[in-house]
Amino acid sequence: MRRNIFETVIGALVLVVAAWFLYFSYTRSGVRDIGGYPVTAQFDRIDGIDMGTDVRMSGIKIGTVTGQDLDPATYLAVVTMEVDPRIKLPEDSSAEIASAGLLGSRYIALVPGGSERMLDAGGRIRFTQSAVSLEQLIGKFMFSSSEDKGGQGAQSGQGGVGGQGSLG
Repeated sequence: MRRNIFETVIGALVLVVAAWFLYFSYTRSGVRDIGGYPVTAQFDRIDGIDMGTDVRMSGIKIGTVTGQDLDPATYLAVVTMEVDPRIKLPEDSSAEIASAGLLGSRYIALVPGGSERMLDAGGRIRFTQSAVSLEQLIGKFMFSSSEDKGGQGAQSGQGGVGGQGSLG
């Protein structure tokens, strides 16, 4: 009987600690709905951007990606974001897809413009910069460096042969 009471108390204590941990994690994670206003932006490519991705300004989270779609007329990716209602975006603000490091996660960085007019709820950010693909950059670098090496070898080989022929 005494063992059953002890096991019950320990089990209840474990459940209380687990509930506290979940509450603490949820309140600190920034996953909560901030109840902001929606804005959209169109990008050529949105690699690494999903629902729930952070929207940041000056490195501080001010919103979340709430939707993504493909515009059938322009074939551009349309990203819908919810921005904190305390943050008013100038009409000429820009959005870019940035990375949290070399291999870090991606987020949308908003850069405020200088316009006096503010973007309305449901407005569109007109100036965007799409995600840069690390794989494409490495491929271009490798391809261009192999062309340079091949070109230099051919030039030095021709120069050497031509030089010897003119001396002799």
